Amino acid sequence: MSRTSNRADGDIVQEFLSVADLLEGPQLAQLYAYLAQEGEATVQDVIEDLDLAQGTAYSYVNRLVDTGVVEVTQDEQPRQYAARAIDLTVTTAAGDREYTITPALIDAVGRRETNADIDTYIDRQGVAGLATALTYAVARERGEVTHRLMAEDLEISPLAAEMILQALRPVVHEHYEISKDVRHDTEQGVNV
Repeated sequence: MSRTSNRADGDIVQEFLSVADLLEGPQLAQLYAYLAQEGEATVQDVIEDLDLAQGTAYSYVNRLVDTGVVEVTQDEQPRQYAARAIDLTVTTAAGDREYTITPALIDAVGRRETNADIDTYIDRQGVAGLATALTYAVARERGEVTHRLMAEDLEISPLAAEMILQALRPVVHEHYEISKDVRHDTEQGVNV
């Protein structure tokens, strides 16, 4: 699911609203991220792997299907579901900032309920701030920046930068190709 110029304006607005639901609901984001990682899954898989009650799992899956971010891939019982790809770019009204909403960002939002550092960061910086932090986390894992540079750029404390970078590390490694040599050198404090 990506924004394209040949789609009707109503489709683009609906797509944005669907993605906004994911960013506002950590459990919906977690479910979307799970389906994106698994490829396909049944509601029973969701119940077992995400430890959701049966009614909640069906409600969430149906809600995501209704909003168009998840699709039914097998109609026979048990039904299989898969996440649709999301790559939506949003520009601020002033036009000075642009944010790309990807499955990695949705995954990070989905971890809000289980990761206090992500939760605190979103409370202080918002989802847009988390999107920016995720960009820095990818760059850090690639050995391109340090937590101190991020802290200076974003005018936050070095400790806050380090905490969110560490919290986002699993998200980065699940969604991006990171060279093991770069990661090892970065862990040793050497930028390559």
